[in-house]
Parts: sequence; structure tokens; C-alpha cells
Amino acid sequence: ATLPGKGEPCPMSILQTHELECDVLVAGGGPAGVPCALAAARNGARVILCQDRPVLGGNASSEVRMHIVGADASGSRGLEGATEAREGGILEEIRLETSLRNPQRSAPMLDLILYEKCRAEPNLTLMLTTAVDGATVFDGQIVEASALRQSTEDRFDIKAHLFVDCTGDGRLGLEAGAAFREGRESKAEFGEPQAQEEADNKRLGSTLLFQARQHDYPVPFVAPPWVRKFTEHDLRLRPHGAPGVDRGLEYGYWWVEWGGVLNTVKDNETIRDELLAIMLGVWNHIKNDGDHGADCWALDWFGFLPGKRESRRFVGQHVLSENDILAARPFDDTIAYGGWSLDTHPPEGVDAVDLPPCNQPKPPHLYDIPLRSCVSSNVENLMFAGRNISATHVGFSSTRVMATCAVIGQGVGTAAAFAALHKRSAVQLAGDAKAISAIQQRLLRDDAFLIGCTNSDENDVAPQATIRASSEVPGGEAVNVVSGQTRSVHGEGGAAPDVANPGSHRWMSDAAQGFPAWLELRWPKSVRVARVQLVFDTGLHRVLTLSHSDAYVERMKYGCAQPETIQAYQLEAEVSGQWQSLVHITDNYQRLNIHNFDSTPTIDALRLTIETTHGLDHARLCEIRVSEPIVDWSAGKR
Repeated sequence: ATLPGKGEPCPMSILQTHELECDVLVAGGGPAGVPCALAAARNGARVILCQDRPVLGGNASSEVRMHIVGADASGSRGLEGATEAREGGILEEIRLETSLRNPQRSAPMLDLILYEKCRAEPNLTLMLTTAVDGATVFDGQIVEASALRQSTEDRFDIKAHLFVDCTGDGRLGLEAGAAFREGRESKAEFGEPQAQEEADNKRLGSTLLFQARQHDYPVPFVAPPWVRKFTEHDLRLRPHGAPGVDRGLEYGYWWVEWGGVLNTVKDNETIRDELLAIMLGVWNHIKNDGDHGADCWALDWFGFLPGKRESRRFVGQHVLSENDILAARPFDDTIAYGGWSLDTHPPEGVDAVDLPPCNQPKPPHLYDIPLRSCVSSNVENLMFAGRNISATHVGFSSTRVMATCAVIGQGVGTAAAFAALHKRSAVQLAGDAKAISAIQQRLLRDDAFLIGCTNSDENDVAPQATIRASSEVPGGEAVNVVSGQTRSVHGEGGAAPDVANPGSHRWMSDAAQGFPAWLELRWPKSVRVARVQLVFDTGLHRVLTLSHSDAYVERMKYGCAQPETIQAYQLEAEVSGQWQSLVHITDNYQRLNIHNFDSTPTIDALRLTIETTHGLDHARLCEIRVSEPIVDWSAGKR
């Protein structure tokens, strides 16, 4: 190329190229990508996380503002002491932090919390506004990925051992030639009851949300001339402008949906423009057609970035189907679980005026999600997490929701760290029983829940101790803290009966005895302690998530720590007959608490004294683990 009127050549590109290297590259920083990257980094892998937007969170971010839902089915799958379906692990950590630090329900505060979590990990390099847009493949493996950051005019060539596609649209896998599906399968292909008679290329549509605020004076709304016109007849199957979840004025409607008959990747600009016309047209109808009680309401925010539900789904080592979900089929390589309804929508969205906006049969039980549905069938070192996992359209309709994407992300990130640190390819993991067991045990240690899997960590000496407490109640015996499970799932809508492992799985002190309450572990011979891990009750039978729907928040204990959670506690060790204080915490609000001891004291007994909770009148502890010094499969510490 030459400059106009000059004979001097100019460079073909002003982009500066940088060579980077890591153990695990995670493409996409949404609800799957963030837990994936955090899990891999915390478990010892060197991680690069590329996110194409300026904020993390995907559809949960301030750019879209959808609340995170999952296996608890927005509260319909939850019963105290029996069915605790809310997700644990990294997502629970984020939810608890958001509830306490963001009582005002600010959307950007969730962006900030996710950003802080990533910045806090020394093994994690976060690259915002950086889109993975290419891959070099040799002999069935990705050698390196290419990423572009236009804002700084930089290109990055990134080498890694494992590559994880959490982009939603599957851009990294597509560039690598990974097999994928689009659209809806025929009923005959997988024998699914809800599938179409004939396969087609239709999919779920996308949505734009809004927020509105009530003022103490009338506020007019003048609609742009290009908005859609709606009547009450058009919206008769889509509740709006009324009290209740998904129908109030303060928060937009998920059923403002369109674009499922188009290509949700290639036609995304068209879809965005039409969704603006639809969303503002719905608001115009509420404000200016009939009496919706909206005279004093005004739009406060609305999105320009469509919340996308569906595009590509990769073909993995197993394609998760509706039948797998309805039967709660057990998988030896389970790394996560789901429980949301089989939630299909008419692809035409609001144009399907005579159809309900969704069909939502709820699976009878929580169900397994296998690692094999997260490993490419034809690219050996490619994994994926989020809405692009290997599933049929109907199966995906349940796994696609963001809390389920998050627990899949943590499972995949943990597996990726194991594979990278052991120099394994992703395709080798599912067939290696020892590897799967190690990954599952690490997930349990990190407070993920896996149906039917219990703690068998050989480095945990807590089960070898004699356990007693200051008090206990029937069903809440002290010994429950080493049951190997940290929640109850034997109730209605919980795990299938053969894998539910009934019980409270927690110590509960007698409220009549008040505080302090204590629990003691005493060993027949001294043990060296490198790590003590505590899992407290955080009310997993309830809904808890950031939401901009007032009615939805009323179902929660939001804006505070959860009342069951221990606020202040002390850990003491008995050494040669003398008690010594190890840890004193006064401001806890998290479920998982880990205390590492570099000096590895040798002790005869350990005592946990509960001083206060955040409201409950007795102490609850779901698990205590006491680990001796070990040579770990990772160098990660949390």
C-alpha cells in the first residue's frame, strides 16, 4: 500500500502483535467464563480470560441486566431442611457478596464484584474488550488462539495447553473447526417428547430489557415514530403493567423476544433494531394506551445489547438430551447439576400472538451434567461451558440459564486445571476414573454440589476424630459435619431418591442453650493441621440473586447476610493440654471459609466456638474439614 500521491509504502496494519502463553485460555467472561477462569486459577493453572465487552457478566451484566436463575427454579424447587437446590461454590460466593455489598441493587456493582474477583487472583490475567477471533489448529489440537483489542490497537497470539470456549456463540470453537449444531432437532433423532416432528433451523429469540422509575408527578412518553404498535389483544398472553414477578412496571419483560427465525449471530444488528422497536412499543402501549397505572412512571434505563438465548451448540463426547434430564440420568463424569424447567419459547417471539411465550415443564429431579458434554468431539484440547455446551435444543432449554452455566463453568475450569497441570488433553479425562474422581473431589472441596457424590478426601482427618458439641438437636447431631454432603436434597424436587442421601447434613445447636455454642473434634493421636475448612448454612432453599424486579426480590433475604450464616466464630487448638487461639472472625457472611496455616501446628483437638449468627437463634455448621500437609495436584490456594 502507498500513501495517496506518495511513493512511500505504508504498513498494512497499525496493530501491534504480542505473544502470550498460559495453561488455560478462557474465551468469554459471562456467567460461565468468570467461574471457569476463577476455578482454573484457584486450582493452580495460569489463566488468561478474554472478554469482548468492557464489563464481565454477559447477560447478567449492566449491559443486559437479566437476573441469574438456575436449579431452584426461581423458588419453586426449594423447601427448608429438605430441598436446597440453589447453586453453591463460586456462584454462591458471588451472590452472597452481591447481596451484602449491593443492597441498592445497582447493576454496575455486580460488574465490579466480578471484576474484583478476577483481579484478586494472582494466576489470572484479565483482558477486557479483547475478542478471540482466530485459532491455529494442528493435528486435531488448538496450538494458539488469536485475540483482538481494537481499543488499544493490539493483537494477541495466545498459546495454551487447554482452550475453553465460554463465548456463548462459540467463536473460538468455530474458528478451530469444532463440530456444532444449530436449530431444533427432529423428534426421531433423540426420541425427545418435546422435539419438533421435523428438524429446522429455528431457535430461541433474544430480548432487550428496561428499567423504569416511579415519580410523584406525571411523566409523558413520546415514542419514536418507528416503534411497534401493540394492542391488549396482541399482549393478552404476555402479562404486563400489573403487580407480580415478570409483570411490574419497574423491570422489563423477558417475553419482549424476537429473532428466533433468523440467524442470531449474523442477523444480530437487525434483531437489535427490531427489539428496540418492540421494547419501546410495549412501553408506549403501557404509557399511552389504556390505563396501566403508569402515568407517573418513566424509563430510567433500557438496553441496546440484546440478551441472546441461543445460537450454536457444540457437539461433544455426549449430547445431553431431554430424556437424560427427565430421567435424571446419572453420569460417572458429572461436574455440575441443573434443575431449571425445559424452557422452550416460540421462535417468532412476540409475533406469535396466539401462543404462550414459553412452555416450561419442570424436570422431576435435579440432574447431572457430564464433563463429556463440555469436551469437543473433534478438537482434543477444546472444552466449553455455558449455553454452548453439547445438548439438544430441548436439553439446552434447561441448561442455558445462567446459574447452571456458572456451575458448569466451575466444573470445566476445575477439570481444565487438572488436565493442564497433568499434561492431559481434554478428551482423555472422561475415560480416566482416577482423574474424574480427583476433579469431583476438588469440586466438592470448593463447595460445588454434585448429586450423589460425597467427600472421600483422604487428606481430610476430620472423620477420624471424635466429635461432640455443647448442644445438639434431633436431626442436627454434631457428627453430621462429616457426613460428606453439605446440603439436603431428599425433599420434593430434589435429587432422585436413590442418590438423595437423606438427612440435614449439618450440626444444629439447641437454641435454648443460646450462644456461644461450640463443636469439638478430638483425635486419638496428634495431627498436623495445614488447612481448616468450614461450610456454613446460607439458606440454599431460598432464592438469592441480584434482580431489578421488586416482586422477585420479595422472595429473598436480599441486601444483607443470610440469617442462618455464622457471623462471629473462633477456632482454637489444643496442644499438650493447652488451648490456643488459631483464628477469630467477627464479620463473616460467606458460606465457605478456608483457613490455611503455614506453620502446620500439631494438635490434639480442635474447637469451633460460634459467637453470633446473622439472625438465627442457633448455630449451624454443614461441614468441617481438617487437612494435614499434602502434596497437592495443584499449587492453588484460596
